[in-house]
Amino acid sequence: MPDIQWNQQQWGPGTDWSQSGDGWSNAWGGPDMQWHGSLFPRVHRYLPAGTILEIACGFGRWTHYLKDSCQKLIAVDLVEKCVEACKVRFADSNHISYFVNDGKSLDFVADGSVDFVFSFDSLVHVEPEVIKTYVSQLPRILRKNGTAFIHHSNLGSYPAYQWSARIPKLRGLLSRTGFLERSFHNREPRMSAALMEKFVAEAGMSVISQETVNWRTTSDMIDCFSVIANTSEPQSGKRLLLENPAFMVEAAQLVKLAPLYGRK
Repeated sequence: MPDIQWNQQQWGPGTDWSQSGDGWSNAWGGPDMQWHGSLFPRVHRYLPAGTILEIACGFGRWTHYLKDSCQKLIAVDLVEKCVEACKVRFADSNHISYFVNDGKSLDFVADGSVDFVFSFDSLVHVEPEVIKTYVSQLPRILRKNGTAFIHHSNLGSYPAYQWSARIPKLRGLLSRTGFLERSFHNREPRMSAALMEKFVAEAGMSVISQETVNWRTTSDMIDCFSVIANTSEPQSGKRLLLENPAFMVEAAQLVKLAPLYGRK
């Protein structure tokens, strides 16, 4: 299971950052197409925002877009070389502050100072205990009715991934026969949409919506996008749920459009 030590190794010396992480957007036709065609439509109602906190910024693949939608941006990562790379990349943006954390602490963020928290394509690799720790800090740092968009694992909705992981040969057999996905992209096998809802409720907040998606998988909805509000009452009156098995169809359309409309 991915833990903090695994993440420090994986995204530090274990990753080739020569493309600044842009290669992870190839299935969408590049980061520009993924942001404008897939991500921005999901977060546009919360932007622009006064202050944005980005958790696990990497080399700034999404920082590049977030910085133009706020007055202040707080970028944090547990890997020092990621934070240093962002400092160089966005040297002309004096409204960004940078922090290296321990993979779970937000102590450096002032109380009630953040309007929008964003994390995408990163916290899918962390344990439920880490997600819970981050979520538990949101009521302190978010302004009243502030929101968070957090991309996390939903692999825990499929118990077979957990018990088969204990027997690698069985895991391989079940993958080859199609019972399990051939790859679950290092998703945390215990985390799920239901567990996120539990963590949010325990923190005294509300889940506005959850969208489960098939992240480069055949059918299993191994990922979830959770939108969280710093209020005890859901803004819509009830939580909105969507199981979206067409998420990668959306990506396939964007990659087709990229040669026509993508940034050169």
